[in-house]
Amino acid sequence: MFKDPQYYVQGVLDHNRLMLARTITLIESTLAAHQEMAATIIDKLLPYTGNSIRIGITGVPGAGKSTFVESFGTMLTQLGHKVAVLAIDPSSTRSGGSILGDKTRMEKLAVNENAFIRPSPSGGTLGGVARKTRETMLACEAAGFDVVIIETVGVGQSETTVASMVDFFLVLMIAGAGDELQGIKKGVLEVADAIVINKADGDNVLKAQMAQKEYQAALHLLMPESSTWSTPVLTCSALELSGVDQVWETIKDHRAALSGSGEFAQKRKKQALDWMAFLLDEGLRGWFYNDSQVKESLPLLKKEVEQEKISPTIAAATLLSYLQKTVRDGK
Repeated sequence: MFKDPQYYVQGVLDHNRLMLARTITLIESTLAAHQEMAATIIDKLLPYTGNSIRIGITGVPGAGKSTFVESFGTMLTQLGHKVAVLAIDPSSTRSGGSILGDKTRMEKLAVNENAFIRPSPSGGTLGGVARKTRETMLACEAAGFDVVIIETVGVGQSETTVASMVDFFLVLMIAGAGDELQGIKKGVLEVADAIVINKADGDNVLKAQMAQKEYQAALHLLMPESSTWSTPVLTCSALELSGVDQVWETIKDHRAALSGSGEFAQKRKKQALDWMAFLLDEGLRGWFYNDSQVKESLPLLKKEVEQEKISPTIAAATLLSYLQKTVRDGK
């Protein structure tokens, strides 16, 4: 790999797919030298970002996320859009790599010249959101992709992390799987910009319509996040390509409504500040655990807490005092 950050920057701005892939590899690397270079690259790309529609897609197991993303993404490319799909995979506990391989699950979209699919290991992070997904999204925007889709693992309260980094958060559901409301957490419903019931085809159409009414009733009990947008419940069949176009129209309506009220600009600003706060928390955590005294004392203190020889409060205070001493000594 080249060591000049400008080489990567120019490659991304030239819409070079290979250079975009290499840049993302740098962004995802845990090596300090790579992280430093990636930060420089993203900073230089920043003026060329922010022009895409950022969409988060999550859903219950079996909801057909990959099929939906492929149908949806293919439709968007046919409309003249350039689509990047960042598919967050569960990480292998041994290698830390992606284990699902989304390119094999989206064969048509993977070979589409106006689409770019990047499977990314979650790294075990809360909600399955890869740590570097935000920077990867910015790189894709700078490379000319005007729709960025983040497909996440499963659904749960932790998946609200995804909603904090996209413009539109879509929750994919299916009907006929028992109690419809058991498969999704209230926290996810509260941040959903739309709920889409997939697989509304064949004998399942009536069940999908019944589920649609159930979700509409459930949403009435929740306080909407936006004063200018009420979460709709839609039905579609990604397999038969019916209703997928309505999902895109809903996303555009949402963008227009929030832009008109000024909420869209405020949302983007808040997301940038939230991301800075996250990076600060993560950096301080890394700094703490890499402190030599903390590394030395932590195993012993853990044992003493387990054996109830000291309280967790005292143990934590002792460890934090090492860091305070490091700061005072200017190390």
